[in-house]
Amino acid sequence: MKILIIKGSPHIRGSSNILAGEFANGAEEAGHTVLEFDAARSKIGPCMGCGSCGMSGDCVLKDDMSVLRGLIMECDLAAFVTPVYYFGMSAQLKTAVDRFYGFNTQLSGKRPDAVLIAAAWDDGEKTFAPLKSHYLRLCEYLGFRSRGMILGGGCGTPAMTAGSESMQKAFALGRSL
Repeated sequence: MKILIIKGSPHIRGSSNILAGEFANGAEEAGHTVLEFDAARSKIGPCMGCGSCGMSGDCVLKDDMSVLRGLIMECDLAAFVTPVYYFGMSAQLKTAVDRFYGFNTQLSGKRPDAVLIAAAWDDGEKTFAPLKSHYLRLCEYLGFRSRGMILGGGCGTPAMTAGSESMQKAFALGRSL
C-alpha cells in the first residue's frame, strides 16, 4: 500500500508530527511505502473560488498544490495530520484540503482510504468533536474510507506526546493497515 502523510503542523517536531512519525513506523514495519507532504512548509494559496478548474481541471494558481495533487492521486491511503487549533485543523492543512476542489471529480472517483492524526493539549471529547466531524464528513463527501483516527489528547508538547499512549496507538494503527 502507498501511504501519503499530509502534515499540517507549522512545528516540524511538534506533537502531531511526532504521532505521524510513529504511524509511519508502524506502516513501514507492515511493509507499506510511506511518503510525506508538508503542507505547512509548501507554497499553497487558498482556493479563490473562481471556478476555472470546473472541479476537474487545472487550477489558475501555480503552486505546490500540483505536487500534492499528484501524490494524493497516486496513494492508497491519505493520512491527514494536524494540531487542533480552535477545535479544527490547522490553517495550513485546511488550505490544502480546500484546494481539493480543483480536482474534486477525479479525487472523489479514486476512493482511497484515510486516517486522521491530531494532537491537542486538552483531552476532552469536546476538543476533538468538531475536527472529528469535519474529517468524517470530508471522507463521506469524497468517498474516502476512514480507517481510523488518532486523537492525541494531552499531547500539548512533544515531551507530553512522547510519554502518551497515543504513541502506541499511532504505531498500532499504521501497523494494522
